[in-house]
Amino acid sequence: MTEREQITEEVRRQLIQEMMANFNHEKERKLANFRSQNAYIHKGQTLFTGSSLMEQFPISEFCLNEGLPIVYNRGIGGYTTDEFLSAIGPMLLDLEPSKLFINIGTNDIRDMPEGEDWFSHLSSNYRKICEMIREKLPETIVYMMAYYPVNPHRNSPALRVRTNEAVARANEMVRALASEFGFQYIDVNDGLKDEQGNLQIEHTLDGIHFDAAAYRTVFERLKQYL
Repeated sequence: MTEREQITEEVRRQLIQEMMANFNHEKERKLANFRSQNAYIHKGQTLFTGSSLMEQFPISEFCLNEGLPIVYNRGIGGYTTDEFLSAIGPMLLDLEPSKLFINIGTNDIRDMPEGEDWFSHLSSNYRKICEMIREKLPETIVYMMAYYPVNPHRNSPALRVRTNEAVARANEMVRALASEFGFQYIDVNDGLKDEQGNLQIEHTLDGIHFDAAAYRTVFERLKQYL
Protein backbone atom coordinates (compact mmCIF):
# COMPACT_ATOMS: atom_id res chain seq x y z
CA MET A 1 0.00 0.00 0.00
CA THR A 2 1.39 3.39 -0.99
CA GLU A 3 1.60 6.32 1.43
CA ARG A 4 -1.28 8.01 -0.39
CA GLU A 5 -3.41 4.87 -0.08
CA GLN A 6 -2.56 4.59 3.62
CA ILE A 7 -3.68 8.19 4.21
CA THR A 8 -6.88 7.59 2.26
CA GLU A 9 -7.61 4.44 4.28
CA GLU A 10 -6.96 6.25 7.56
CA VAL A 11 -9.32 9.06 6.59
CA ARG A 12 -11.96 6.50 5.66
CA ARG A 13 -11.61 4.77 9.06
CA GLN A 14 -11.87 8.08 10.87
CA LEU A 15 -15.01 9.02 8.96
CA ILE A 16 -16.59 5.66 9.77
CA GLN A 17 -15.71 6.07 13.46
CA GLU A 18 -17.24 9.55 13.52
CA MET A 19 -20.39 8.34 11.78
CA MET A 20 -20.78 5.48 14.26
CA ALA A 21 -20.20 7.80 17.20
CA ASN A 22 -22.89 10.16 15.90
CA PHE A 23 -25.25 7.25 15.25
CA ASN A 24 -24.79 5.88 18.76
CA HIS A 25 -25.27 9.34 20.24
CA GLU A 26 -28.55 9.67 18.34
CA LYS A 27 -29.75 6.32 19.70
CA GLU A 28 -28.90 7.45 23.24
CA ARG A 29 -30.80 10.70 22.67
CA LYS A 30 -33.90 8.86 21.48
CA LEU A 31 -33.81 6.52 24.46
CA ALA A 32 -33.49 9.46 26.84
CA ASN A 33 -36.51 11.05 25.17
CA PHE A 34 -38.53 7.86 25.65
CA ARG A 35 -37.65 7.82 29.35
CA SER A 36 -38.97 11.36 29.64
CA GLN A 37 -42.07 10.71 27.55
CA ASN A 38 -42.96 7.61 29.57
CA ALA A 39 -43.73 9.84 32.56
CA TYR A 40 -46.78 11.11 30.67
CA ILE A 41 -48.13 8.00 28.97
CA HIS A 42 -51.34 6.15 29.83
CA LYS A 43 -50.33 2.63 30.81
CA GLY A 44 -52.28 -0.32 29.50
CA GLN A 45 -52.42 0.88 25.88
CA THR A 46 -51.12 -0.72 22.69
CA LEU A 47 -47.35 -0.59 22.10
CA PHE A 48 -45.27 -1.04 18.94
CA THR A 49 -41.58 -1.52 19.72
CA GLY A 50 -38.41 -2.55 17.91
CA SER A 51 -35.78 -1.03 15.65
CA SER A 52 -35.89 1.24 12.58
CA LEU A 53 -38.66 -0.62 10.75
CA MET A 54 -40.83 -0.01 13.78
CA GLU A 55 -39.57 3.52 14.44
CA GLN A 56 -40.49 4.56 10.88
CA PHE A 57 -43.95 2.97 11.06
CA PRO A 58 -46.47 5.88 11.26
CA ILE A 59 -48.75 3.68 13.32
CA SER A 60 -50.00 6.44 15.62
CA GLU A 61 -51.07 8.54 12.63
CA PHE A 62 -52.80 5.61 10.95
CA CYS A 63 -54.67 4.70 14.13
CA LEU A 64 -55.70 8.30 14.79
CA ASN A 65 -57.05 8.57 11.26
CA GLU A 66 -59.09 5.38 11.80
CA GLY A 67 -60.40 6.46 15.21
CA LEU A 68 -58.56 3.62 16.93
CA PRO A 69 -57.33 3.72 20.55
CA ILE A 70 -53.98 5.16 21.63
CA VAL A 71 -50.88 3.45 20.22
CA TYR A 72 -47.35 4.22 21.38
CA ASN A 73 -44.27 3.69 19.21
CA ARG A 74 -40.97 2.89 20.90
CA GLY A 75 -38.74 2.01 17.96
CA ILE A 76 -35.10 3.08 17.68
CA GLY A 77 -33.25 2.73 14.39
CA GLY A 78 -30.17 0.56 14.48
CA TYR A 79 -31.14 -1.31 17.64
CA THR A 80 -30.00 -4.89 18.06
CA THR A 81 -31.44 -7.36 20.55
CA ASP A 82 -28.48 -6.62 22.85
CA GLU A 83 -29.41 -2.94 22.93
CA PHE A 84 -33.10 -3.75 23.29
CA LEU A 85 -32.45 -5.96 26.29
CA SER A 86 -30.40 -3.23 27.97
CA ALA A 87 -33.20 -0.71 27.36
CA ILE A 88 -36.22 -2.97 27.76
CA GLY A 89 -37.61 -0.79 30.55
CA PRO A 90 -38.28 2.44 28.63
CA MET A 91 -38.75 0.54 25.37
CA LEU A 92 -41.39 -1.86 26.68
CA LEU A 93 -41.85 -2.79 30.34
CA ASP A 94 -42.45 0.70 31.74
CA LEU A 95 -45.48 1.19 29.49
CA GLU A 96 -47.21 -1.98 30.77
CA PRO A 97 -49.09 -2.39 27.47
CA SER A 98 -52.31 -4.35 27.13
CA LYS A 99 -51.21 -5.30 23.59
CA LEU A 100 -47.66 -5.52 22.35
CA PHE A 101 -46.44 -5.66 18.75
CA ILE A 102 -42.72 -6.39 18.63
CA ASN A 103 -40.31 -6.49 15.70
CA ILE A 104 -36.71 -6.58 16.90
CA GLY A 105 -33.69 -8.48 15.64
CA THR A 106 -33.16 -7.79 11.96
CA ASN A 107 -30.01 -5.83 12.85
CA ASP A 108 -28.66 -9.01 14.42
CA ILE A 109 -28.62 -10.63 10.97
CA ARG A 110 -25.12 -9.44 10.24
CA ASP A 111 -21.45 -10.40 10.26
CA MET A 112 -20.52 -11.38 13.80
CA PRO A 113 -17.12 -11.45 15.55
CA GLU A 114 -15.09 -14.57 14.86
CA GLY A 115 -16.55 -17.59 16.60
CA GLU A 116 -20.07 -16.14 16.89
CA ASP A 117 -23.10 -17.02 14.81
CA TRP A 118 -25.84 -14.44 14.18
CA PHE A 119 -28.65 -16.99 14.33
CA SER A 120 -27.62 -18.41 17.69
CA HIS A 121 -27.08 -14.92 19.08
CA LEU A 122 -30.46 -13.70 17.85
CA SER A 123 -32.29 -16.82 19.07
CA SER A 124 -30.77 -16.61 22.54
CA ASN A 125 -31.52 -12.91 22.97
CA TYR A 126 -35.06 -13.15 21.62
CA ARG A 127 -35.73 -15.96 24.10
CA LYS A 128 -34.52 -13.69 26.92
CA ILE A 129 -36.88 -10.96 25.71
CA CYS A 130 -39.80 -13.40 25.69
CA GLU A 131 -38.92 -14.61 29.17
CA MET A 132 -38.89 -11.06 30.52
CA ILE A 133 -42.20 -10.21 28.89
CA ARG A 134 -43.86 -13.33 30.29
CA GLU A 135 -42.43 -12.70 33.77
CA LYS A 136 -43.05 -8.94 33.99
CA LEU A 137 -46.20 -8.59 31.85
CA PRO A 138 -48.16 -11.84 32.19
CA GLU A 139 -51.47 -10.24 31.14
CA THR A 140 -50.14 -8.56 27.99
CA ILE A 141 -51.32 -9.91 24.64
CA VAL A 142 -48.13 -10.30 22.61
CA TYR A 143 -47.89 -10.25 18.81
CA MET A 144 -44.46 -11.26 17.53
CA MET A 145 -44.23 -9.85 14.03
CA ALA A 146 -42.49 -11.63 11.18
CA TYR A 147 -39.42 -9.86 9.87
CA TYR A 148 -40.04 -8.05 6.61
CA PRO A 149 -38.66 -9.18 3.23
CA VAL A 150 -35.73 -7.40 1.62
CA ASN A 151 -34.82 -6.61 -1.98
CA PRO A 152 -31.32 -7.80 -2.93
CA HIS A 153 -31.21 -5.57 -6.02
CA ARG A 154 -30.62 -2.43 -3.97
CA ASN A 155 -27.00 -1.64 -3.15
CA SER A 156 -26.90 -1.94 0.63
CA PRO A 157 -23.93 -3.59 2.43
CA ALA A 158 -26.32 -5.12 4.99
CA LEU A 159 -27.92 -7.22 2.26
CA ARG A 160 -24.82 -9.37 1.98
CA VAL A 161 -25.96 -11.21 5.10
CA ARG A 162 -29.57 -10.06 5.51
CA THR A 163 -30.98 -12.09 2.65
CA ASN A 164 -34.55 -13.32 2.28
CA GLU A 165 -33.27 -16.80 3.07
CA ALA A 166 -31.80 -15.53 6.35
CA VAL A 167 -35.03 -13.65 7.10
CA ALA A 168 -37.09 -16.79 6.48
CA ARG A 169 -34.86 -18.77 8.83
CA ALA A 170 -35.19 -16.11 11.51
CA ASN A 171 -38.97 -16.01 11.05
CA GLU A 172 -39.23 -19.73 11.74
CA MET A 173 -37.36 -19.15 15.00
CA VAL A 174 -39.75 -16.32 15.93
CA ARG A 175 -42.74 -18.52 15.09
CA ALA A 176 -41.42 -21.31 17.33
CA LEU A 177 -40.77 -18.92 20.23
CA ALA A 178 -44.26 -17.46 19.93
CA SER A 179 -45.77 -20.93 20.13
CA GLU A 180 -43.60 -21.90 23.09
CA PHE A 181 -44.46 -18.80 25.14
CA GLY A 182 -48.13 -18.63 24.23
CA PHE A 183 -47.71 -15.50 22.14
CA GLN A 184 -49.12 -14.92 18.66
CA TYR A 185 -46.92 -14.90 15.59
CA ILE A 186 -48.23 -12.71 12.77
CA ASP A 187 -46.96 -12.38 9.22
CA VAL A 188 -48.43 -9.38 7.38
CA ASN A 189 -45.87 -9.30 4.59
CA ASP A 190 -47.74 -10.66 1.56
CA GLY A 191 -48.70 -7.24 0.23
CA LEU A 192 -45.06 -6.13 0.33
CA LYS A 193 -43.63 -8.83 -1.93
CA ASP A 194 -43.08 -9.04 -5.66
CA GLU A 195 -43.43 -12.26 -7.68
CA GLN A 196 -39.99 -13.42 -6.55
CA GLY A 197 -40.78 -12.87 -2.88
CA ASN A 198 -38.60 -9.76 -2.63
CA LEU A 199 -39.63 -6.46 -1.07
CA GLN A 200 -41.27 -4.50 -3.88
CA ILE A 201 -38.49 -2.36 -5.32
CA GLU A 202 -40.68 0.68 -5.97
CA HIS A 203 -41.23 1.05 -2.22
CA THR A 204 -37.61 0.90 -1.06
CA LEU A 205 -34.41 2.87 -1.64
CA ASP A 206 -32.00 0.62 0.24
CA GLY A 207 -33.69 -2.78 -0.09
CA ILE A 208 -34.58 -2.89 3.62
CA HIS A 209 -36.63 0.13 4.67
CA PHE A 210 -39.80 1.17 2.88
CA ASP A 211 -42.16 4.08 2.33
CA ALA A 212 -45.48 5.15 3.87
CA ALA A 213 -47.49 3.44 1.12
CA ALA A 214 -45.96 0.09 2.04
CA TYR A 215 -46.57 0.76 5.73
CA ARG A 216 -50.21 1.42 4.89
CA THR A 217 -50.34 -2.06 3.35
CA VAL A 218 -48.94 -3.49 6.57
CA PHE A 219 -51.41 -1.49 8.64
CA GLU A 220 -54.42 -2.77 6.70
CA ARG A 221 -53.36 -6.32 7.55
CA LEU A 222 -52.67 -5.43 11.18
CA LYS A 223 -55.98 -3.72 11.90
CA GLN A 224 -57.70 -6.96 12.83
CA TYR A 225 -55.33 -7.31 15.80
CA LEU A 226 -55.57 -3.74 17.10
